Amino acid sequence: MKRVITYGTFDLLHYGHINILRRAKELGDYLVVVLSTDEFNWNEKQKKCYFTYEQRKMLLEAIRYVDLVVPEENWEQKRTDVHKYDIDTFVMGDDWVGKFDFLKEEGVEVVYLPRTPEISTTQIKKDLNK
Repeated sequence: MKRVITYGTFDLLHYGHINILRRAKELGDYLVVVLSTDEFNWNEKQKKCYFTYEQRKMLLEAIRYVDLVVPEENWEQKRTDVHKYDIDTFVMGDDWVGKFDFLKEEGVEVVYLPRTPEISTTQIKKDLNK
C-alpha cells in the first residue's frame, strides 16, 4: 500500500482544496491529512480560522479522498510524521517548492502540486470583505 501525506489549514473549504486532495490521493492508496490546529495557526502563522480545528477536521473526514486526519502542532513534526505514518510520498502545493526537500533524506518522495490558480482562501476572505 502506497501512503501519501499532505498538510494544511483547510479553512473555508473550497474546490481548490478538493483538487489538491484528489490529486494527492491519486499518488497512492491511503491519504493522511495533517491539519493545522487553531493554536498552531495563531501562534506560528498568525492566522485566525473561521472554522475551529474540530469543524475543519469533520469536513475533511467527509471527503472521500481522505483516509485519516491528524493534528499539526508544530513545523518540526513533518520528519517524525513520515515515519510514524509509514509515508511514501509527501505532497504540498507548489508555492512551497523546495521547502520540504529535506524529507527526501528520510526516503520519502516529495511532490509539489500546482495550486488551482483562480481560487484561494485568502482571495475569498478579501472578496467577502469588499
